[in-house]
Amino acid sequence: MKLPASLFLALLVALPAFAAGPATLAGIEQGIVAVHGWGSTPADPALARPHIIVGITLHHQGETYKAGTDPAQYLRTLQRWSRDTKKWIDIPYHYVVDLEGKTFAARDLRYAGDTNTTYDPKGQALIEVVGNFEDVEPNQQQLDAVVDMMALLVARHGLSIDSIRGHKDHTQTLCPGKNLYRYLESGYFRHKVALRLAGIGRI
Repeated sequence: MKLPASLFLALLVALPAFAAGPATLAGIEQGIVAVHGWGSTPADPALARPHIIVGITLHHQGETYKAGTDPAQYLRTLQRWSRDTKKWIDIPYHYVVDLEGKTFAARDLRYAGDTNTTYDPKGQALIEVVGNFEDVEPNQQQLDAVVDMMALLVARHGLSIDSIRGHKDHTQTLCPGKNLYRYLESGYFRHKVALRLAGIGRI
């Protein structure tokens, strides 16, 4: 008997985080570009706010990101702006996903992120996807990278799949943009993360 889609999703959401094999999780981690790989400079730990990860929040860049842009240069520019203009410890996000679906480590995950809006992101692992998703659509490589990153965070930090949110779920903002947010609103990300953790093939 075929399960109704709603029941199937509910069962997947209930799957424990440890369902993913270590090799799979290790493979996702190995694919992340480390901070030294894009030329990051050390943050001042005196400005840091240590925290414990209790959820995941998805953001978008909110600006046009042109094809051919060097992601390393983008990250270095964002880092300088974050420190010099905003006086933050570092890039506000912990991970950044580029146009090709490559994930870059940014702010140290041990430290709370920052935001231009009113919510306090302490306790949240922040993922930014480059582009303005009020105007453009995320591509499949970006969606897959977000699923992988969310699955890794859920597994590594013992999170509930229901802890996956978008920036606009915390405060009044357009972020992560209507064209990316609908993948949260529809349950797409939670569904795909559950499948990833269950080891049901490559998404």
